Amino acid sequence: MRTALQEQFALNRVRWDEAVGIHLAAKSYDFTALRSGRGHLHPIEEVEVGSVEGIRVLHLQCHFGRDTLVLAQRGAEVVGLDFSELAIIAARRLADETGLAARSRFVLANVYDAQKSIPEPASFDLVFVTWGALCWLPDIEAWARIVAYFLRPGGSLYLAEVHPFAWVFDDQARAPNASLPEWFVSYFEREALELDDPTDYADPEARMRNQRTYTWMHSMGETISALIGAGLSLDWLHEHDNVPSRIFECLVQGDDGMYRWPGTPWLPLAFSLRASRR
Repeated sequence: MRTALQEQFALNRVRWDEAVGIHLAAKSYDFTALRSGRGHLHPIEEVEVGSVEGIRVLHLQCHFGRDTLVLAQRGAEVVGLDFSELAIIAARRLADETGLAARSRFVLANVYDAQKSIPEPASFDLVFVTWGALCWLPDIEAWARIVAYFLRPGGSLYLAEVHPFAWVFDDQARAPNASLPEWFVSYFEREALELDDPTDYADPEARMRNQRTYTWMHSMGETISALIGAGLSLDWLHEHDNVPSRIFECLVQGDDGMYRWPGTPWLPLAFSLRASRR
């Protein structure tokens, strides 16, 4: 018999399996630049990640590996891990299409099984985690220990994420005729959030058959403390008024492709950090 957590993971995986086909066809996932040898990350990562030439990178929760392969295209040796079999199949196909298979490897596994699936402790210069990854993890301390396990001494984690304060709000809680999202869940909520939502962030017209998902809230303090407890030192922390996807309907897309609050940016939408293994 599966545990409640195993059931939650299973439902999330089915949802992400379904999302693969939608995302491969979505305009927001454009592979033109990658296929022409000019792949790019989102503006926040472009500024902050720096050169990856000649280093080993582990991309946790890589989806179908678009960003993983951008890093490979820039000279890194990359390993991508994801729990969706359809995503990993697509990632391997994309690696072949772009001529990057020799610099990339994609592993099918839940992030919590990463140490068994990639038994290479202290062998990566960079662990790369971005955009909508942490909310799918029930145990942030276990995740931080996994990050530390893979980093060589002096290696670092790069994390870019939706700001946890933004997850307090949601359009589903919005009053009729209101333009802004409203309070949805406590910042300090630690139980699993059961959500039934047919919409998809990459394609606003898509309607998912598998609507139920389970996500978890993690405050900024909880995440940073988990990393410190796992033996990492915080190098820097940045907060941003923009985010790569329209997490709220009211957000306005700029010329750089990022989404921002209309008018005054009262609250952060994203954060990024670098933490190094001591």
